[in-house]
Amino acid sequence: MTISTLVPKLTSEQKFMLSVIVVNAGNYLYNLLLGRILGPEMFADAALLITFLLVLSFVAMTFQLATAKFSVLFENATFKSFIALIYKYAGITGTVIGAAMVVFSGELQQLFNTKSSLMFTIFGLGVPVYFIMSVNRGFYQGTKRFEKLAWTYQGEMFSRLAITLLLIFTITTVSSSILVVIGIFASFFFGLLPFKKEHFVLKVKNVLSKEQSSQISKFFVLTAFYELTQIIINNSDILLVKHYFPEYDAGLYASLALIGRVVYFVTWMFVMLLLPAVIEKKKLGEATAPILVKYVGYVVGLASVVVLGCYLFPELAIHLLFGDAYLSMAPLLWKYAVATALFAVSNIFAYYFLSLDQYMPVVVSGLLGISQILLIVFFHSSLLEVVVVQIIAMAVLLVIQLIYFFFKK
Repeated sequence: MTISTLVPKLTSEQKFMLSVIVVNAGNYLYNLLLGRILGPEMFADAALLITFLLVLSFVAMTFQLATAKFSVLFENATFKSFIALIYKYAGITGTVIGAAMVVFSGELQQLFNTKSSLMFTIFGLGVPVYFIMSVNRGFYQGTKRFEKLAWTYQGEMFSRLAITLLLIFTITTVSSSILVVIGIFASFFFGLLPFKKEHFVLKVKNVLSKEQSSQISKFFVLTAFYELTQIIINNSDILLVKHYFPEYDAGLYASLALIGRVVYFVTWMFVMLLLPAVIEKKKLGEATAPILVKYVGYVVGLASVVVLGCYLFPELAIHLLFGDAYLSMAPLLWKYAVATALFAVSNIFAYYFLSLDQYMPVVVSGLLGISQILLIVFFHSSLLEVVVVQIIAMAVLLVIQLIYFFFKK
């Protein structure tokens, strides 16, 4: 029994939004329990694995969004040719990335100061499965089969939570980071379900025209570039802090990031709903700006509530979520939430323009993502300084996105 089937009176979009909230809450619970059970030092390695999972999700999102867009635009033989092609390249990309992680696991261990290289090897073995899963999700997203899309996210989240906790509480002779990565690896297979196996045909006659192939390539390359900027903006701070600061401080910062990023996780569902809606409106020749305004309003409202809560009750939030061992991060909590909120709002604008084949905001996001890395590289004398430079970079990004929107409209 899934969340979607428990509320039959809701529309498929409303069921999906409810499911996303539940999935995000489950993922959040997963992070919080690991933080409490493992403590700051051991949690640093677990948080690195979670960050790797987020990075992987952004890379694979390129395939998911491309599948979602062209599932709306293509039909019949054209769609069959496209879906076979996207599965082929998703499998190849996942295999290359996964193999690279396995081969360079030792170097990754040294770079991020982890206790084991095996965690990177196990993670790498699961990467191809994740890419196949993302194409499957893209089909459900583009065709607005939100209930089945919700099932894939629920399966991944619930299995990872249950398997990881079971391993941690029953096996005490194996490193916690190995147990965490085994849970992540297993969850990828549950995320495949329900799998549209009739689409997974690698040998199909290519009937795509040159214009269609060019359209796919252009969207794919620019989406990949934007997802790369999201990886940089969302995860570079944790990776750099893990590199520059001691394990204890890195664990503390990871807890701060997980609480502050609740804004991003909560608002991500609007991006999932925005893309197919905007593409469909554009296809029908209807106005798309009202959809953007509606979702921006939702994101701003939710972000404001989270930031205000972090400002008024920082110690209570950290005490309840991670425990007293992480209380030293309380003064930074609302500041980090502000940086995440600014990015969440600008993210809505970027995906809106991306769905309309307007790519200047994507380029701007890339430049600001690189700027954020450089700012942290040069200004990391304290964790406060790391947070402040992120606020500056994200504020500039949002201002530019707003200027571009009003200029276009």
